Amino acid sequence: MAWELRLLEDTLAAGATLSFPAPDVYNRICYVVHGSVSVGGQTFTDDSAWHGKGAATLTAGPHGAALWRFELVHDGRAVIPCEGRTLLKLTTPVTLAPELLMRCDSVAFPAGGCAFLHTHQGPGIRCLIEGGIRIDTDGHSTSYAPGAAWFEAGPEPVFAQAADRPSRFIRVMVLPAALLGKSSIAYVREEDRAKPKSQSYKGYVDALITLD
Repeated sequence: MAWELRLLEDTLAAGATLSFPAPDVYNRICYVVHGSVSVGGQTFTDDSAWHGKGAATLTAGPHGAALWRFELVHDGRAVIPCEGRTLLKLTTPVTLAPELLMRCDSVAFPAGGCAFLHTHQGPGIRCLIEGGIRIDTDGHSTSYAPGAAWFEAGPEPVFAQAADRPSRFIRVMVLPAALLGKSSIAYVREEDRAKPKSQSYKGYVDALITLD
């Protein structure tokens, strides 16, 4: 069975819900851009993320919520809309190893910071939340503004250049289970490995997953 990783944006008014009914069996991470949601007796507010698999209901708080919903689903699976506005921002097929983890973190750069030429050990979707960034990979150079999303397959070398202001993106990657709690980055050039790095990280979810 083929799989795809996708990113959706859900906008919910106060009290509105985003429900995944049984027998839904997919892994999802919902990052709270702003506002709050409650699920399973827990509340998630600005700059936090929920991970779940299968049936669940997220309910927006008194000021509503804007979510970036990352899903790992069977290819062609119909989008489940929220009680509000749901926008499909990006979807891409992925090839997966048998033992996996799903990671959500953020990568922040100071003004003018960069990530030296590097690879990762699995595919992932990124979405810029502030600032600006240029991504150079596979002979192409693309600049992104806040709200824009892009996919990185992992093995292809990438160079990232932040704009002249602090910049940060949210990402979700699907990685080998052996990387639980460990970095997935590998620098391509020997001379870059010992250099000081300008980027900093904040972790939200690092969860071993199963696929059904």
